[in-house]
Amino acid sequence: MTPTLVPHHPARDWAEIQERMLVPLYEAVYDRLAVGVRSRVLGLGCGSGLALLMAAARGASVTGVDRDHARVELARERLPEGVAVGGRVPADAGPYDVVTAFEATDALGAELAVITRSAQSGAAVVLASAGPPERCAAEPVLRVGARLADRSPAGRPDLDGLVARAGLRPEGSGRVACPFGYADGSSAVRGLLSTGAFDEAVRATDLAQVEKEIEEALAPYVRADGTVWMPNVFRYVIARVP
Repeated sequence: MTPTLVPHHPARDWAEIQERMLVPLYEAVYDRLAVGVRSRVLGLGCGSGLALLMAAARGASVTGVDRDHARVELARERLPEGVAVGGRVPADAGPYDVVTAFEATDALGAELAVITRSAQSGAAVVLASAGPPERCAAEPVLRVGARLADRSPAGRPDLDGLVARAGLRPEGSGRVACPFGYADGSSAVRGLLSTGAFDEAVRATDLAQVEKEIEEALAPYVRADGTVWMPNVFRYVIARVP
């Protein structure tokens, strides 16, 4: 692959390239919970708003929260007028009957316990993350970031532990195929950089070096026509507010 020459704009690359890779996960969860016109959805870590947009298209009332200011601004651009999106949950919003964290981390615990107090009894809480490393082709590529940052690779968040610590009632779980597919190597590099998994590596080395190493790690997934294809499985758990 030739080096990527496109300027690095992480939030926009996330919105235009990477976020759509999780559409099968969003659809599976919304179908399972029958999200529709009577649903009030709170998206934690809503990114640039694609999952919220999909819920709104089903008729749901949606609210989004994300700490990435640039992604929040993009979400505001694409979501219907009047949808609340920001860095914190609006004080006057809720009660919610669906709370989602499609990119859950172990750091979510305390925040989750507080936020679910705004949810009504019986509300569904959905936590999701990439599945077992052996089921995720992107795993070896993402490990490049940890190696360049001279740290151990981040483990998968303990979704079931988060449910227990937040005092929620487990209801079920599922796995969804979310392949990462890109038109070319440049798009793949930009998309993967936008995930944040390489931010420490960029600070520790430089962007050009990180791009080069990502391209090398992607080589096994480049097809004859130049497209990049990495099969992945994501896992989600569903719990209820007591």
